[in-house]
Amino acid sequence: MDLGSCTSMIVLHLILNCFCLEFGASIDTISSSQFIRDPETIVSAGKKFELGFFSPVNSTNRYVAIWYSNISITTPVWVANRKKPLNDSSGIMTISEDGNLVVLNGQQDILWSSNVSTGMNDSRAQLMDDGNLVLGGSENGNSLWQSFQEPSDTYIPQMRLAANSKTGKKTLLTSWKSPSDPSIGSFSLGIDPSSIPEIVLWNDSRPIWRTGPWNGQVFIGVPEMNSVYLDGFNLADDGNGGFTLSVVFADESYITNFVLSSEGKFGQVDWDDTNKGSWRYQWESVQDECDVYGKCGSFASCDAKNSPICSCLKGFEPKNADEWNSRNWTNGCVRRKAMRCERIQNGGELGKEDGFLKLERVKVPDFAEWSSSITEQKCRYDCWNNCSCVAYAYYTGIYCMLWRGNLTDIKMFSSGGADLYIRLAYTELDNKKINLKVIISLTVVVGAIAIAICVFYSWRWIERKRTSKKVLLPKRKDPILSDENVIQDNLNHVKLQELPLFSLQMLIAATDNFNTANKLGQGGFGPVYKGKFPDGQEIALKRLSRASGQGQEEFTTEVVVISKLQHMNLVRLLGCCVEGEEMMLVYEYMPNRSLDAFLFDPSRKHLLDWKKRFNIVEGICRGLLYLHRDSRLRIIHRDLKASNILLDQELNPKISDFGMARIFRRNEDQADTGRVVGTFGYMSPEYAMEGRFSEKSDVFSFGVLLLEIISGRKNTSFYGNEEALSLLGYAWKLWNEGNIAALVDPGISYPSFREEIFRCVHVGLLCVQEFAKDRPAIFTIISMLNSEIVDLPTPKQPAFSERRSELDTASLQHDRRPESVNNVTVTLLSGR
Repeated sequence: MDLGSCTSMIVLHLILNCFCLEFGASIDTISSSQFIRDPETIVSAGKKFELGFFSPVNSTNRYVAIWYSNISITTPVWVANRKKPLNDSSGIMTISEDGNLVVLNGQQDILWSSNVSTGMNDSRAQLMDDGNLVLGGSENGNSLWQSFQEPSDTYIPQMRLAANSKTGKKTLLTSWKSPSDPSIGSFSLGIDPSSIPEIVLWNDSRPIWRTGPWNGQVFIGVPEMNSVYLDGFNLADDGNGGFTLSVVFADESYITNFVLSSEGKFGQVDWDDTNKGSWRYQWESVQDECDVYGKCGSFASCDAKNSPICSCLKGFEPKNADEWNSRNWTNGCVRRKAMRCERIQNGGELGKEDGFLKLERVKVPDFAEWSSSITEQKCRYDCWNNCSCVAYAYYTGIYCMLWRGNLTDIKMFSSGGADLYIRLAYTELDNKKINLKVIISLTVVVGAIAIAICVFYSWRWIERKRTSKKVLLPKRKDPILSDENVIQDNLNHVKLQELPLFSLQMLIAATDNFNTANKLGQGGFGPVYKGKFPDGQEIALKRLSRASGQGQEEFTTEVVVISKLQHMNLVRLLGCCVEGEEMMLVYEYMPNRSLDAFLFDPSRKHLLDWKKRFNIVEGICRGLLYLHRDSRLRIIHRDLKASNILLDQELNPKISDFGMARIFRRNEDQADTGRVVGTFGYMSPEYAMEGRFSEKSDVFSFGVLLLEIISGRKNTSFYGNEEALSLLGYAWKLWNEGNIAALVDPGISYPSFREEIFRCVHVGLLCVQEFAKDRPAIFTIISMLNSEIVDLPTPKQPAFSERRSELDTASLQHDRRPESVNNVTVTLLSGR
């Protein structure tokens, strides 16, 4: 090519750039023919991120980086040529002949490469709106390499950190050497999958901070994760040793990063548009000295509120008293009295059995081992029965954690954390505490009695079945069902033959012998499986578990109630199966499962915009109206909640799970029961505390559900929060402050729907009022939501907005009769 042709190409390149700038078009792709030369840039399609050349503060070196294009400060979130900077402005980023993305200097030396071994001649690199630079083929679009796979010092939403315990591979954040030098520094952060997965910050290979184990929702060693600022995290387990951390924020306009500084400081930074724009820390990993890994050494706890901050655990003493007194705690503490196993090994006196000391609200030690024990009692026994076990903890979502070596990095929390049980010699324990042997003995005795009772009732059930000539649904004895016109016609003489009966063999074949891969979930009734009949029809199968607290009564109720109901917003029962000890219900299959799988999942909730959520609210209302007023039977559901709202292919709602439902006579307004069932958090106060239920009980549950749909948060997510007891208390607080907007899920907070959303909050608060008479009926609620009733009454204070309880929020079934055996006897109820 002669000089004139070369000059023409340069001029054409400049003209094209000017044309793009003039008409607002932005180029987001690099190819072999469309490269960028310093100081040119490319911008993502939505103008969120920009890629180009930059120089750090106090440096003249040039690097290729990605930064936010819509803020005033150039803050790199990813740097390419960290190890080999350019010392002039001759740099080029292009696609090489082997299909790799490369950074070249003026002498065409490769300073950085994507280093893909299977490059393509037609490779293209595109800057995405999530900040990811993706290298792929232009024809098939397959991804060959991504910048997200090689992060720098910044973790941005949609990025993934990965680790595999089997291969040892990790995707890490790595710090800069200094604010003016992006080369790899001493600090790194990533997933440690060696035991129970957690996030660890290292200085070279030495840990300096960790999050504590993941419980399926949060890292339990970071109490701040209960706040709204750290919502959206998810740690996925591929079941083959691999773990992937992701974070998704509902509000995509919210500019936030997690940054690892050159000094080893890790935290969340948000962009603040005020005061000419700046980054501000929203959260930091190390907030006091006790957050530093192993500050007090082994077998010691750290409490930033105490002076000194370090203290040996009970039953332990400083390993070096002089060092400890001079506040050099690194050597930690040692046990004062040998445990029984050690005494046996050393030929000493056996003495009494070891016991456990409870340490409340702590960041559990490092190197926890996961145990398959699913109950706290079994977890305790497993540790007690293993001489090498020095401590255990039981935490919902993780279950049993055991420790065999030194207990390192224990921090005391004022709230949150877990309870840690430390194994001590008997003489180190409080003598007032009950001997572990006594506890185990009592457990065995109680267990034996329970088993005997179960065997007795099982024998009676088998005998009744043998003497029965026909398979009939059991006769109910609930006084509520005494109406001859309803009950005799719909319960006592309802045969299973009125519904299609499926054979056990047919359902075994449909579910591949109840294969765990087909398991959709687990409820109070038992497991639910997905199945497929030979004609291609998909089904959902509920199988009564022998361990279930529910049984024939709930099975009967579900068959009787739902077989009589036909409505587009109620799940359809296709048939049932009763063979031997097997009792199963067959439903239409809902491909999108339940509402809570969308509403409370940070990665899926954005799929429910306000229009879809309002459609779901209307559908639930129509289903309730049919149950309460329009069906042949008048039904009170008694367990309305997000997990019992199923979603079809178009996300239309269908009310499910009628095992707790009750039939009303037409002239009945309310009824009493000695058997309270349902889910705490959704129960109305008159039902939870007095056993009285009515249509207004379902209205209360609907009100809780409506506020959850608007806020995108579980009613139970506020427990432990000092500002609000529950979602109801929080909504009431914001209502009184005139700040309802703070309640609304940011993902649906659009100005065009503001009035409609605020009206729904108003209706929700009317539904959860303390007294049933103050709550509107379902047909009135529908008119309120559709603005047919313009002026809404002022709501009164919700129930449970100021009370506190220690009761679990799981679905419970308890009996207020003192002679109850199979259910939990509750003396005092206080709903949350």
